Amino acid sequence: MLIVCELVTCNSNSILWLRYMKKSCCLHIGPRFDVACTHVTTADGQKLPWVSEIRYLGTFIVAGRQVRCSITHAKRSFHRALNGTFGKIGRLASKEVTLELVKRKCMSILLYGLECYTLLKADIRSLDFVVTRFFMKLFKSTNTDTINDCRIYFNFLMPSELVEIRRNRFEGKFIDCCNLLYYFGINKIM
Repeated sequence: MLIVCELVTCNSNSILWLRYMKKSCCLHIGPRFDVACTHVTTADGQKLPWVSEIRYLGTFIVAGRQVRCSITHAKRSFHRALNGTFGKIGRLASKEVTLELVKRKCMSILLYGLECYTLLKADIRSLDFVVTRFFMKLFKSTNTDTINDCRIYFNFLMPSELVEIRRNRFEGKFIDCCNLLYYFGINKIM
């Protein structure tokens, strides 16, 4: 299946996302994102609906003044993976084994693609709260000091710290790629 994503610049510095697939739709991003727009018609006469969010490469982009992603689907997938892990190992495994499984299998689901987006502080706090609630369930405690001590003892980084590490790594690779293109003289194409 061929997926083509096209970025079209509209009036007033807004961006219109068009995604051609079986289920095609439009997403409006820009200062006038909430204004009702006319339907976009394809070459074969079908009208594309306007939606408030679109799934693109596993992340959900939401309509708004700026390009933003929705973390609700990531949190839902994280809880699904976490419950699946608990369903398989139950309370039989040690805390170390459980934390290592969650760190290796579930945290990547929660953080997938977030380094590419600018996250609001509320989104980052929400991601941190998901992990805090997991620790509360695992250690059967609601005391945040105890939970933070356990997290530090087991060297378990919070999503806010992991997103920052991943963003720095992503930006470093991006800068290295641009420097390499400049070195070989490919910058004239851009």
